[in-house]
Amino acid sequence: MKLRLGLPKGSLQEATFQLFKQAGFNLTVRSRSYFPAVNDPELEVVLMRAQEIPRYVNDGVLDAGLSGLDWIMENEADVVEVADLVYAKNTSNPIRLVIAVANDSDINTVYDLKGKRIATELVRVTQNYLKRYGVEAYVEYSYGATEVKVPHLVDAIADITETGSSLKANNLREIATVLQSTTKLHANKVAWQDPWKREKLQSIAVLLQGALRARSKVGLKMNVPQEKLKELLDVLPAMKQPTIAQLVQSDWLAVETILEERLVRELIPLLKKAGAQDIIEYPLTKVIP
Repeated sequence: MKLRLGLPKGSLQEATFQLFKQAGFNLTVRSRSYFPAVNDPELEVVLMRAQEIPRYVNDGVLDAGLSGLDWIMENEADVVEVADLVYAKNTSNPIRLVIAVANDSDINTVYDLKGKRIATELVRVTQNYLKRYGVEAYVEYSYGATEVKVPHLVDAIADITETGSSLKANNLREIATVLQSTTKLHANKVAWQDPWKREKLQSIAVLLQGALRARSKVGLKMNVPQEKLKELLDVLPAMKQPTIAQLVQSDWLAVETILEERLVRELIPLLKKAGAQDIIEYPLTKVIP
């Protein structure tokens, strides 16, 4: 049996391939090919635009796929969310769909958009957002270069932003956040009822989420004299409790722990001061709770 899986082609492709590699799935694709080879005979992978994946999953052409919540909502796809995967093109943060206007525009709130023209790729999502506020505006589909259309062609845009830097570079300011979106591993409802496909998808989800969880953490190993252990533990954070082992024929202990990478820079000097020696920091591939 095979699970037919849709993966995003384009801006999110490289980040997705890196995530799958970290999870243990090696994907290779030839130029212009839409069918990558994968080192799992139970998977059939198809590359396509993230915008289209939820529609094909909804219709059963794909068993499952990876696409943003924004595109699931835009396609009004009735699918099963298998896993929330917080990663994007450049960061590990959620992306946002925001409404933006020119810096010198007199539009300051969503209510000021009444009767205005808005360009976006996410027409349904934007229309539904405006409807919640009782605002009637003309929302048109943008085929690209959305940011440069303000203010000469449209009054505002609804566009995806990851860091906000592109909006600022185009002299735009945000007036509202329509939604926050993360990548979703989602499945067709019929496929999800198949025991084999469900188990396969759940296994993939565990590996992908484990890989993402590992990205913010590192492992630390160190040796410490027995009499310094309490002092060391007072400054040493851990996911649960550190692993402690007696060194052979010695009154020294080996201590190992997993912690947030952002803590390491300030922590290592404190560990050294507390008596730790032979401190080793190492990267993690997966963290499965």
